[in-house]
Amino acid sequence: MKTLIHPTYFPSIAHFVAIANTDELIFETDDNFLKQTYRNRAYVYGANGKLTLNIPVIHSQKNRQKYRDVKIFNEEKWQSLHWKSLLSAYRTSPFFEYYEDELQPLFEMKTDFILDFNLKCFETITECLQLDVHTSKTEIYQETPTDTNDFRFLVHAKKEQPQNFESYTQVFNNKHGFIPNLSILDLLFNEGPNALNYLESQTIITP
Repeated sequence: MKTLIHPTYFPSIAHFVAIANTDELIFETDDNFLKQTYRNRAYVYGANGKLTLNIPVIHSQKNRQKYRDVKIFNEEKWQSLHWKSLLSAYRTSPFFEYYEDELQPLFEMKTDFILDFNLKCFETITECLQLDVHTSKTEIYQETPTDTNDFRFLVHAKKEQPQNFESYTQVFNNKHGFIPNLSILDLLFNEGPNALNYLESQTIITP
């Protein structure tokens, strides 16, 4: 079965559960850009709890702007800030050093469009996970696609469907307890090569 999903910034664990359990992945690239979604944000586990990493974007004066046309506001040094945040949050995690060299270049390259950057992040993460998935992109927007598992609802950061994922050990567990459904980076840095087994064993609760 095909799975339809939004390309997001270092996708949430729920996104990757859907991705790891599909035969074919279709990226939604013909929709309108909306604020307060995972398109340009990710949540990680910092020393003070849940931490938001937000990519600044240039909003059009028009009411609607296609996701694929949205540019990153690179005047802000957001990449340096995000990398420092990840170092602070995960330097002591079991597998940070294992993946550091693959991930750091993403925070040094300049990319104009948010969609292109998110796809590069996706490629890097699938390499880290050793996950081989066949991907394609939408050419038209369909509100109700057929013969497809529509997981586009996972893009909403502010009105998430609660997921019943198994807990795993996180860096600051003893401070704030387990925080579910963070960015895939949290799972990767804490579980390493076991991350893919974890993803394949979870299921998505749909609305």
